[in-house]
Amino acid sequence: MAKSVAKVPFKRIRERAAKRKGGEKVLASLMPKKPSNKALAKLGDDRVLSEMAARVFSAGFVWSVIDQKWPSFEEAFLCFNPKQLLFQPAEFWEKLASDKRIVRNPQKIRSVRDNARFVSEIAAEHGSFGKFLASWPADDQVGLLEVFAKRGSRLGGFSGQYLLRFLGWDAFVLSGDVLRCLRDSGVPISATGTSKKDLKAAQAQINAWAQESGLPITHVSRICALSIGENHDVARLKEIMQL
Repeated sequence: MAKSVAKVPFKRIRERAAKRKGGEKVLASLMPKKPSNKALAKLGDDRVLSEMAARVFSAGFVWSVIDQKWPSFEEAFLCFNPKQLLFQPAEFWEKLASDKRIVRNPQKIRSVRDNARFVSEIAAEHGSFGKFLASWPADDQVGLLEVFAKRGSRLGGFSGQYLLRFLGWDAFVLSGDVLRCLRDSGVPISATGTSKKDLKAAQAQINAWAQESGLPITHVSRICALSIGENHDVARLKEIMQL
């Protein structure tokens, strides 16, 4: 059983979040979809690579702009078919650097090729990237993020956390409000939450709260975020929350 170091039980955090949002029913409506390992295992490698690219290109950029252009990205990158992309000559990648259909960032464009290799290698080892994700235990997100950082390209930090969330894996995201919730509850973690020590402390506490509440980790993370910081309008939150 995961050991809690927080001075605040999760029940109190959940009550605080519900009060801020207008009750348990409203809070429940703001939760991400429940993670499903069956759905993960069926995920196509092209959809995994597409989401990897979306997170990489969205990093440091206005997400809505990337979302609007995404059909053009799909077209330019051959629907993110890993094997097809790895078969392309150097000229294909060079031309993308001047392709107006996409955001022309050479480093991020190269990351798609590198991540196509990453996805293909993992798929060869596990049957598919989705099956690999489905078999990885939710209480060890830190270990999974290490795999992303070592074998993938530009998938460290928040990009990796958001990637897992958008793919439907049971992930926490250490947003500013989640970090504030953890610190406010007495968890010894820095304001940035980026070090390995911080990630392990966050993982241990969120695991403990998940066991205490019986909720998926992704819901624990979201409730933490909604329990503290600026109390955003519910309608606006539903508009911007894609999961």
